[in-house]
Amino acid sequence: MKACIIIVGDEILIGQVTDTNSGWIAQQLFSIGISVVSIMTVSDKLDDIQDALRKATSCADIILMTGGLGPTKDDITKIALADFLGVGMYFDTAVYDRIKTMFAKLNRTLSPHHHNQCNMPEGVELIHNSMGTAPGMLFRKDDNIIISMPGVPFEMKAIMNKYVVSMLQGMTKQHLFHYTINTACTGETIIENLISAIVDSMPSHISVAYLPAIGEVKLRLTGQGMDYDLLKSEIMAFAGKITDRLGNIVYGFNDTNLETALMHLCINKKIKVTTAESCTGGSVAARIVSISGSSDYFKGSIVAYSNEIKHRILHVGNDTLEQYGAVSERTVTEMVDGALDGLQADVAVAISGIAGPGGGTPEKPVGTIWICAGNKSQKDTFLLKSGKNRQLNIQAATQYALNMLRLFIIKNIV
Repeated sequence: MKACIIIVGDEILIGQVTDTNSGWIAQQLFSIGISVVSIMTVSDKLDDIQDALRKATSCADIILMTGGLGPTKDDITKIALADFLGVGMYFDTAVYDRIKTMFAKLNRTLSPHHHNQCNMPEGVELIHNSMGTAPGMLFRKDDNIIISMPGVPFEMKAIMNKYVVSMLQGMTKQHLFHYTINTACTGETIIENLISAIVDSMPSHISVAYLPAIGEVKLRLTGQGMDYDLLKSEIMAFAGKITDRLGNIVYGFNDTNLETALMHLCINKKIKVTTAESCTGGSVAARIVSISGSSDYFKGSIVAYSNEIKHRILHVGNDTLEQYGAVSERTVTEMVDGALDGLQADVAVAISGIAGPGGGTPEKPVGTIWICAGNKSQKDTFLLKSGKNRQLNIQAATQYALNMLRLFIIKNIV
Protein backbone atom coordinates (compact mmCIF):
# COMPACT_ATOMS: atom_id res chain seq x y z
CA MET A 1 0.00 0.00 0.00
CA LYS A 2 1.10 3.55 -0.76
CA ALA A 3 0.48 6.65 1.32
CA CYS A 4 0.64 10.41 0.83
CA ILE A 5 0.97 12.93 3.67
CA ILE A 6 -0.52 16.42 3.34
CA ILE A 7 0.44 19.11 5.87
CA VAL A 8 -1.88 22.13 5.85
CA GLY A 9 -0.80 25.48 7.25
CA ASP A 10 0.59 28.87 6.22
CA GLU A 11 2.65 28.85 9.41
CA ILE A 12 4.65 25.94 8.02
CA LEU A 13 5.25 27.56 4.64
CA ILE A 14 6.52 30.86 6.08
CA GLY A 15 8.83 29.08 8.51
CA GLN A 16 7.02 30.24 11.64
CA VAL A 17 6.47 26.63 12.72
CA THR A 18 8.65 23.64 11.88
CA ASP A 19 6.82 20.63 10.50
CA THR A 20 7.51 17.58 12.67
CA ASN A 21 4.23 15.81 11.88
CA SER A 22 5.16 14.45 8.45
CA GLY A 23 8.39 12.82 9.62
CA TRP A 24 6.71 11.19 12.61
CA ILE A 25 3.77 9.94 10.55
CA ALA A 26 6.14 8.55 7.91
CA GLN A 27 8.00 6.60 10.59
CA GLN A 28 4.77 5.04 11.87
CA LEU A 29 3.70 4.05 8.37
CA PHE A 30 7.13 2.65 7.55
CA SER A 31 7.00 0.48 10.67
CA ILE A 32 3.84 -1.26 9.47
CA GLY A 33 4.94 -1.75 5.88
CA ILE A 34 3.24 1.21 4.19
CA SER A 35 5.40 3.21 1.77
CA VAL A 36 5.11 7.01 1.71
CA VAL A 37 5.33 8.14 -1.91
CA SER A 38 4.76 11.87 -1.38
CA ILE A 39 4.73 14.54 1.32
CA MET A 40 3.08 17.88 0.48
CA THR A 41 2.84 21.09 2.46
CA VAL A 42 0.07 23.45 1.35
CA SER A 43 -1.38 26.78 2.38
CA ASP A 44 -4.65 27.44 4.17
CA LYS A 45 -6.38 28.09 0.85
CA LEU A 46 -9.28 26.09 -0.49
CA ASP A 47 -7.85 25.62 -4.00
CA ASP A 48 -4.42 24.55 -2.71
CA ILE A 49 -5.86 21.94 -0.37
CA GLN A 50 -8.13 20.52 -3.04
CA ASP A 51 -5.30 20.46 -5.59
CA ALA A 52 -3.17 18.51 -3.10
CA LEU A 53 -6.02 16.05 -2.55
CA ARG A 54 -6.37 15.47 -6.30
CA LYS A 55 -2.66 14.76 -6.63
CA ALA A 56 -2.59 12.55 -3.54
CA THR A 57 -5.56 10.39 -4.52
CA SER A 58 -4.02 9.81 -7.95
CA CYS A 59 -0.81 8.30 -6.59
CA ALA A 60 -1.65 6.80 -3.18
CA ASP A 61 -4.16 4.51 -1.50
CA ILE A 62 -4.04 6.30 1.86
CA ILE A 63 -3.96 10.05 2.41
CA LEU A 64 -3.12 11.37 5.87
CA MET A 65 -3.69 15.08 6.50
CA THR A 66 -2.91 17.33 9.45
CA GLY A 67 -3.91 20.92 10.13
CA GLY A 68 -6.83 23.23 9.53
CA LEU A 69 -9.37 21.66 11.90
CA GLY A 70 -9.43 24.38 14.56
CA PRO A 71 -12.29 26.78 15.39
CA THR A 72 -11.01 29.91 13.58
CA LYS A 73 -11.88 31.16 10.10
CA ASP A 74 -8.55 30.13 8.59
CA ASP A 75 -9.24 26.48 9.49
CA ILE A 76 -10.91 25.38 6.25
CA THR A 77 -9.74 21.79 5.80
CA LYS A 78 -13.24 20.42 6.46
CA ILE A 79 -14.78 22.73 3.86
CA ALA A 80 -12.09 21.75 1.34
CA LEU A 81 -12.71 18.07 2.01
CA ALA A 82 -16.48 18.43 1.67
CA ASP A 83 -16.11 20.24 -1.66
CA PHE A 84 -13.57 17.71 -2.91
CA LEU A 85 -15.84 14.79 -1.96
CA GLY A 86 -18.93 16.50 -3.31
CA VAL A 87 -20.88 16.38 -0.04
CA GLY A 88 -22.63 18.89 2.19
CA MET A 89 -22.03 19.83 5.82
CA TYR A 90 -24.00 18.94 8.95
CA PHE A 91 -23.88 20.01 12.59
CA ASP A 92 -22.69 17.22 14.91
CA THR A 93 -24.46 17.60 18.25
CA ALA A 94 -22.35 14.92 19.96
CA VAL A 95 -19.13 16.78 19.17
CA TYR A 96 -20.64 20.04 20.45
CA ASP A 97 -21.82 18.40 23.68
CA ARG A 98 -18.35 16.97 24.27
CA ILE A 99 -16.73 20.40 23.81
CA LYS A 100 -19.27 21.96 26.21
CA THR A 101 -18.46 19.31 28.82
CA MET A 102 -14.72 19.86 28.40
CA PHE A 103 -15.06 23.63 28.74
CA ALA A 104 -17.33 23.34 31.77
CA LYS A 105 -14.69 21.26 33.58
CA LEU A 106 -12.09 23.92 32.75
CA ASN A 107 -14.47 26.74 33.73
CA ARG A 108 -14.13 28.25 30.24
CA THR A 109 -16.77 29.88 28.04
CA LEU A 110 -17.67 28.55 24.60
CA SER A 111 -17.47 30.97 21.67
CA PRO A 112 -19.43 30.92 18.40
CA HIS A 113 -16.26 29.63 16.76
CA HIS A 114 -16.55 26.38 18.72
CA HIS A 115 -20.12 26.00 17.47
CA ASN A 116 -18.86 26.34 13.89
CA GLN A 117 -16.12 23.82 14.64
CA CYS A 118 -18.81 21.16 14.99
CA ASN A 119 -19.90 21.45 11.35
CA MET A 120 -18.74 18.24 9.68
CA PRO A 121 -18.71 16.90 6.11
CA GLU A 122 -21.47 14.41 5.42
CA GLY A 123 -20.43 10.77 5.36
CA VAL A 124 -17.51 11.33 7.72
CA GLU A 125 -16.41 8.70 10.25
CA LEU A 126 -15.30 10.68 13.29
CA ILE A 127 -12.22 9.58 15.24
CA HIS A 128 -12.07 10.37 18.93
CA ASN A 129 -9.47 12.95 19.94
CA SER A 130 -8.61 12.39 23.60
CA MET A 131 -6.27 15.39 23.70
CA GLY A 132 -8.33 18.17 22.10
CA THR A 133 -11.64 19.47 20.78
CA ALA A 134 -11.26 18.64 17.08
CA PRO A 135 -11.98 15.00 16.23
CA GLY A 136 -10.10 13.22 13.49
CA MET A 137 -12.04 12.43 10.33
CA LEU A 138 -12.01 9.40 8.04
CA PHE A 139 -13.45 9.36 4.52
CA ARG A 140 -13.69 6.58 1.98
CA LYS A 141 -13.65 7.67 -1.66
CA ASP A 142 -13.50 5.01 -4.35
CA ASP A 143 -10.31 3.06 -3.54
CA ASN A 144 -8.86 5.79 -1.32
CA ILE A 145 -8.94 6.33 2.41
CA ILE A 146 -8.51 9.93 3.56
CA ILE A 147 -7.78 10.62 7.22
CA SER A 148 -7.67 14.21 8.48
CA MET A 149 -6.22 15.03 11.91
CA PRO A 150 -5.43 18.16 13.95
CA GLY A 151 -2.08 19.83 13.31
CA VAL A 152 -1.17 20.02 17.00
CA PRO A 153 1.44 17.24 17.27
CA PHE A 154 0.30 15.69 20.55
CA GLU A 155 -3.31 15.58 19.35
CA MET A 156 -2.32 14.03 16.03
CA LYS A 157 -0.13 11.43 17.76
CA ALA A 158 -2.94 10.47 20.13
CA ILE A 159 -5.25 9.79 17.20
CA MET A 160 -2.57 7.90 15.26
CA ASN A 161 -1.54 5.75 18.20
CA LYS A 162 -5.03 4.91 19.44
CA TYR A 163 -6.75 4.33 16.14
CA VAL A 164 -5.05 4.97 12.81
CA VAL A 165 -1.93 2.79 13.08
CA SER A 166 -3.80 -0.33 14.16
CA MET A 167 -6.49 0.21 11.52
CA LEU A 168 -3.95 0.58 8.71
CA GLN A 169 -1.88 -2.31 9.98
CA GLY A 170 -4.92 -4.54 9.64
CA MET A 171 -5.32 -3.46 6.02
CA THR A 172 -1.82 -4.23 4.77
CA LYS A 173 -0.79 -7.77 3.95
CA GLN A 174 2.88 -6.95 3.53
CA HIS A 175 5.32 -7.07 6.43
CA LEU A 176 8.27 -4.71 6.59
CA PHE A 177 11.54 -5.22 8.44
CA HIS A 178 14.55 -2.95 8.62
CA TYR A 179 17.90 -3.18 10.32
CA THR A 180 20.59 -0.49 10.57
CA ILE A 181 24.35 -1.01 10.63
CA ASN A 182 26.24 1.98 12.05
CA THR A 183 29.73 2.78 10.78
CA ALA A 184 32.24 5.46 11.77
CA CYS A 185 34.76 7.64 9.93
CA THR A 186 34.71 5.88 6.57
CA GLY A 187 33.21 7.42 3.42
CA GLU A 188 30.05 6.00 1.91
CA THR A 189 31.70 5.31 -1.47
CA ILE A 190 34.45 3.28 0.24
CA ILE A 191 31.83 1.32 2.16
CA GLU A 192 29.75 0.80 -0.98
CA ASN A 193 32.76 -0.62 -2.82
CA LEU A 194 33.58 -2.94 0.07
CA ILE A 195 30.13 -4.48 0.19
CA SER A 196 29.09 -4.23 -3.47
CA ALA A 197 29.26 -8.00 -4.07
CA ILE A 198 27.02 -8.66 -1.05
CA VAL A 199 24.50 -6.01 -2.09
CA ASP A 200 24.42 -7.33 -5.65
CA SER A 201 23.49 -10.77 -4.32
CA MET A 202 20.43 -9.50 -2.45
CA PRO A 203 16.96 -10.37 -3.76
CA SER A 204 14.82 -7.58 -5.21
CA HIS A 205 12.62 -7.31 -2.11
CA ILE A 206 15.60 -6.25 0.05
CA SER A 207 17.34 -2.90 -0.43
CA VAL A 208 20.20 -0.96 1.15
CA ALA A 209 20.19 2.79 1.83
CA TYR A 210 23.36 4.73 2.66
CA LEU A 211 22.64 7.48 5.20
CA PRO A 212 25.73 9.68 5.66
CA ALA A 213 26.27 12.19 8.45
CA ILE A 214 29.34 13.88 9.91
CA GLY A 215 31.88 11.16 10.61
CA GLU A 216 29.50 8.26 10.08
CA VAL A 217 27.39 6.34 7.60
CA LYS A 218 24.35 4.30 8.55
CA LEU A 219 23.44 1.37 6.32
CA ARG A 220 19.72 0.66 6.48
CA LEU A 221 18.61 -2.72 5.17
CA THR A 222 14.91 -2.77 4.34
CA GLY A 223 12.72 -5.57 3.08
CA GLN A 224 9.07 -6.34 2.41
CA GLY A 225 7.45 -9.75 2.35
CA MET A 226 4.45 -11.85 3.30
CA ASP A 227 6.33 -13.94 5.89
CA TYR A 228 7.78 -11.74 8.64
CA ASP A 229 10.02 -14.38 10.22
CA LEU A 230 11.50 -15.37 6.86
CA LEU A 231 12.04 -11.73 5.92
CA LYS A 232 13.80 -10.97 9.21
CA SER A 233 15.99 -14.05 8.83
CA GLU A 234 17.02 -13.01 5.30
CA ILE A 235 17.91 -9.46 6.30
CA MET A 236 19.84 -10.51 9.40
CA ALA A 237 21.86 -12.96 7.29
CA PHE A 238 22.88 -10.18 4.88
CA ALA A 239 23.54 -7.83 7.80
CA GLY A 240 25.92 -10.42 9.25
CA LYS A 241 27.80 -10.68 5.95
CA ILE A 242 28.11 -6.90 5.68
CA THR A 243 29.29 -6.60 9.27
CA ASP A 244 31.92 -9.27 8.76
CA ARG A 245 33.13 -7.55 5.58
CA LEU A 246 33.39 -4.10 7.18
CA GLY A 247 34.99 -5.29 10.42
CA ASN A 248 35.86 -2.56 12.92
CA ILE A 249 34.35 0.11 10.70
CA VAL A 250 31.06 -1.04 12.28
CA TYR A 251 30.50 0.26 15.80
CA GLY A 252 26.88 -0.71 16.45
CA PHE A 253 23.39 -1.41 15.19
CA ASN A 254 20.02 0.34 15.03
CA ASP A 255 19.82 3.07 17.71
CA THR A 256 23.28 2.50 19.25
CA ASN A 257 25.46 5.63 19.03
CA LEU A 258 29.24 5.82 19.14
CA GLU A 259 29.49 6.97 22.75
CA THR A 260 27.33 4.07 23.92
CA ALA A 261 29.47 1.59 21.99
CA LEU A 262 32.59 3.11 23.55
CA MET A 263 31.13 2.85 27.05
CA HIS A 264 30.29 -0.85 26.71
CA LEU A 265 33.74 -1.56 25.30
CA CYS A 266 35.56 0.22 28.14
CA ILE A 267 33.43 -1.31 30.88
CA ASN A 268 33.87 -4.80 29.43
CA LYS A 269 37.65 -4.35 29.29
CA LYS A 270 37.72 -2.62 32.71
CA ILE A 271 39.69 0.39 31.57
CA LYS A 272 39.52 4.09 32.42
CA VAL A 273 39.76 6.82 29.80
CA THR A 274 40.24 10.56 29.74
CA THR A 275 40.32 13.36 27.18
CA ALA A 276 42.61 16.34 26.59
CA GLU A 277 40.89 18.83 24.31
CA SER A 278 41.81 22.10 22.72
CA CYS A 279 39.78 23.12 19.65
CA THR A 280 36.80 20.93 20.61
CA GLY A 281 36.45 22.68 23.97
CA GLY A 282 35.17 19.62 25.85
CA SER A 283 32.83 18.28 23.17
CA VAL A 284 34.31 14.78 23.35
CA ALA A 285 33.84 14.68 27.12
CA ALA A 286 30.28 16.00 26.72
CA ARG A 287 29.42 13.19 24.31
CA ILE A 288 30.89 10.61 26.69
CA VAL A 289 29.03 11.82 29.78
CA SER A 290 25.73 12.16 27.90
CA ILE A 291 25.34 8.39 28.41
CA SER A 292 24.23 7.12 31.81
CA GLY A 293 26.90 4.84 33.26
CA SER A 294 29.87 6.74 31.83
CA SER A 295 31.20 7.35 35.34
CA ASP A 296 32.17 3.68 35.42
CA TYR A 297 34.95 4.29 32.91
CA PHE A 298 35.47 8.03 32.34
CA LYS A 299 37.92 9.79 34.67
CA GLY A 300 37.46 13.34 33.41
CA SER A 301 38.79 15.86 30.92
CA ILE A 302 41.30 18.67 30.64
CA VAL A 303 40.31 21.44 28.24
CA ALA A 304 43.67 23.02 27.40
CA TYR A 305 42.63 25.77 25.03
CA SER A 306 45.67 27.99 25.50
CA ASN A 307 49.33 27.07 25.09
CA GLU A 308 49.87 28.06 28.72
CA ILE A 309 47.50 25.32 29.92
CA LYS A 310 48.93 22.81 27.47
CA HIS A 311 52.34 23.41 29.00
CA ARG A 312 51.49 23.99 32.67
CA ILE A 313 48.77 21.34 33.15
CA LEU A 314 49.48 18.79 30.40
CA HIS A 315 53.26 19.30 30.40
CA VAL A 316 53.58 19.82 26.67
CA GLY A 317 57.13 21.04 26.17
CA ASN A 318 57.74 24.68 25.33
CA ASP A 319 60.21 23.52 22.72
CA THR A 320 57.45 21.39 21.16
CA LEU A 321 55.06 24.34 21.03
CA GLU A 322 57.71 26.65 19.61
CA GLN A 323 59.15 24.23 17.03
CA TYR A 324 56.05 22.33 15.92
CA GLY A 325 53.19 24.55 17.08
CA ALA A 326 50.08 23.81 19.12
CA VAL A 327 48.47 22.14 16.11
CA SER A 328 50.90 19.31 15.52
CA GLU A 329 51.32 15.58 15.89
CA ARG A 330 53.99 16.09 18.52
CA THR A 331 51.75 18.32 20.63
CA VAL A 332 48.76 15.94 20.74
CA THR A 333 51.09 13.04 21.55
CA GLU A 334 52.44 14.93 24.57
CA MET A 335 48.89 15.99 25.51
CA VAL A 336 47.95 12.30 25.77
CA ASP A 337 50.86 11.65 28.14
CA GLY A 338 49.93 14.66 30.25
CA ALA A 339 46.29 13.56 30.51
CA LEU A 340 47.27 10.00 31.43
CA ASP A 341 49.55 11.29 34.20
CA GLY A 342 47.24 14.01 35.46
CA LEU A 343 44.05 11.96 35.60
CA GLN A 344 45.51 8.50 36.16
CA ALA A 345 43.71 6.87 33.24
CA ASP A 346 44.57 3.85 31.11
CA VAL A 347 43.85 5.42 27.72
CA ALA A 348 43.49 9.03 26.59
CA VAL A 349 42.58 10.94 23.45
CA ALA A 350 43.88 14.42 22.65
CA ILE A 351 42.80 16.96 20.05
CA SER A 352 44.36 20.22 18.86
CA GLY A 353 43.37 22.02 15.70
CA ILE A 354 42.19 25.14 13.91
CA ALA A 355 38.41 25.11 14.05
CA GLY A 356 38.04 28.45 12.27
CA PRO A 357 36.81 30.55 10.74
CA GLY A 358 40.03 32.45 11.51
CA GLY A 359 43.47 31.36 12.61
CA GLY A 360 44.55 29.38 9.58
CA THR A 361 47.83 29.73 7.69
CA PRO A 362 48.98 28.45 4.28
CA GLU A 363 50.83 25.65 6.07
CA LYS A 364 47.97 24.91 8.49
CA PRO A 365 44.66 26.05 7.00
CA VAL A 366 41.35 26.14 8.86
CA GLY A 367 40.16 22.58 9.41
CA THR A 368 43.63 21.20 10.21
CA ILE A 369 43.08 19.03 13.30
CA TRP A 370 45.49 16.56 14.91
CA ILE A 371 44.11 13.72 17.06
CA CYS A 372 46.02 11.19 19.15
CA ALA A 373 44.67 8.19 21.07
CA GLY A 374 46.91 6.02 23.18
CA ASN A 375 48.45 4.87 26.42
CA LYS A 376 51.96 5.15 27.77
CA SER A 377 53.43 2.50 25.48
CA GLN A 378 51.46 2.91 22.24
CA LYS A 379 49.84 5.81 20.40
CA ASP A 380 47.89 6.28 17.18
CA THR A 381 47.71 9.68 15.50
CA PHE A 382 45.51 11.05 12.73
CA LEU A 383 45.47 14.30 10.78
CA LEU A 384 41.89 15.35 10.05
CA LYS A 385 41.57 17.82 7.19
CA SER A 386 38.14 19.32 7.55
CA GLY A 387 36.37 22.37 6.08
CA LYS A 388 35.93 26.00 7.07
CA ASN A 389 32.77 25.79 9.18
CA ARG A 390 33.67 25.99 12.87
CA GLN A 391 30.78 23.96 14.26
CA LEU A 392 31.08 21.24 11.63
CA ASN A 393 34.83 21.01 12.29
CA ILE A 394 34.20 20.54 16.01
CA GLN A 395 31.57 17.89 15.34
CA ALA A 396 33.84 16.03 12.94
CA ALA A 397 36.83 16.15 15.30
CA THR A 398 34.68 14.92 18.17
CA GLN A 399 33.37 11.99 16.14
CA TYR A 400 36.85 11.01 14.94
CA ALA A 401 38.27 11.27 18.46
CA LEU A 402 35.61 8.96 19.90
CA ASN A 403 36.19 6.48 17.12
CA MET A 404 39.96 6.60 17.55
CA LEU A 405 39.51 5.81 21.23
CA ARG A 406 37.30 2.87 20.31
CA LEU A 407 39.69 1.50 17.70
CA PHE A 408 42.75 1.92 19.91
CA ILE A 409 41.11 -0.03 22.72
CA ILE A 410 39.96 -2.80 20.35
CA LYS A 411 43.44 -3.19 18.85
CA ASN A 412 45.67 -2.67 21.88
CA ILE A 413 43.81 -3.49 25.10
CA VAL A 414 43.44 -7.20 25.87
